[in-house]
Amino acid sequence: MSDEQPQYRRSRSEKTEKEEEKQEKSWDEKWRRDPLSAAAWALVFIWGGLVLLAGNLGLFDGIEMIDGWDLFFAGAGLILLGEVALRLLVPAYSGPVIGTIIIAAVFLAIGLGGLLNWGAIWGLVIIAAGIYVLFTALRRGQQ
Repeated sequence: MSDEQPQYRRSRSEKTEKEEEKQEKSWDEKWRRDPLSAAAWALVFIWGGLVLLAGNLGLFDGIEMIDGWDLFFAGAGLILLGEVALRLLVPAYSGPVIGTIIIAAVFLAIGLGGLLNWGAIWGLVIIAAGIYVLFTALRRGQQ
């Protein structure tokens, strides 16, 4: 029986290694297949770093209404909307956009809500998402 336990452990660790390799390949393949999404998220991280660096250097100290996090979220939302625009305009990069639109809208709502003190932004985002879901459901029902 003691011979069976090391074999079981060995086969289990081999399975784990194979699963890790498969998962690693799938992430690598995803970024190769979708370079636009990788570039957009890289820009979001660069934007975030620049905004936080500027905040730490005191560049926003003279302006009361600018908060670094609000500026980060507003910029990230605009970057993601740029990705959506490229997907819709350039056939080589076409693909699903609804997820990106939703996260861009949430980021913009966070950012603009803090920068402009618009309490209604969240309501508008939720209403827009609901209208989209409604029209999508109705369109699918007609097909």
